[in-house]
Amino acid sequence: MKFRRSERLIDMTSYLLDHPRQLVPLTFFAERYSSAKSSISEDLAIVKETFEQRGIGTLQTVPGAAGGVKFFVSVSDEEARPFVNELCSLIAHPDRLLPGGYLYLTDILGDPSVVQKAGRIIASAYVNTKIDVVMTVATKGIPLAYAVASQLNTPVVIVRRDSKVTEGPTVSINYVSGSAKRIQTMVLSKRSLAQGSRVLVVDDFMKAGGTVMGMISLLEEFNATVAGIAVLVEAEKIEERLVDEYKSLVKLTDVDVKEKRIQVTEGNYFKRRTEE
Repeated sequence: MKFRRSERLIDMTSYLLDHPRQLVPLTFFAERYSSAKSSISEDLAIVKETFEQRGIGTLQTVPGAAGGVKFFVSVSDEEARPFVNELCSLIAHPDRLLPGGYLYLTDILGDPSVVQKAGRIIASAYVNTKIDVVMTVATKGIPLAYAVASQLNTPVVIVRRDSKVTEGPTVSINYVSGSAKRIQTMVLSKRSLAQGSRVLVVDDFMKAGGTVMGMISLLEEFNATVAGIAVLVEAEKIEERLVDEYKSLVKLTDVDVKEKRIQVTEGNYFKRRTEE
């Protein structure tokens, strides 16, 4: 079946967006659309230009007989900042305040449009970093981890608080919660993570960083490397931060339970992007 150029461009765009960071040979598109490679190259040039103009991402050309193109997501600060500001407004609503000064974030983490946008923004900061796996801890960080992983074309590994018979043999560690100073347990299936993997740690909320440090300790049992740490929200007024190198989209600066006031601002994401 012969495709018109408009049909090729639409289908090609859809395919590339669904397969980020995956090498797609020109021969694949040529056979898919029954078109010459020269025509495919011209189409890809149009797609590349549109992606970059619209801030969607970019196409990387890999030369050689086994070459092709790879799509990498990219979100500019101009596009990311309005979303982060909107996220700050959502989080700052006084109805989110729970007893004990905790914040209700479940509805935000359950909103596909919000989570997918946050995932794109976080993933764009790591497109040039070698990452084999995205890791999070059950349960609220799972949607965000999958959103990030879908843009990086990597699997997700979920750390749990207790072992499940369906997980098979597991590795467990004890760690100290950074804020509550309690001893807690983390468990990870031996089959879920290959030795020597490069891991991006993603979490929904970070106070002192005890949970993140627990995941880092667990990774050491697999001889794995932390390729990066990203959180949706970080708490600012912490006496001792256990984690130094991380990216955050939103920073919780103050919570006044009595006045039911929540103060938030953008996280260090933009600052660290500028430094890089």
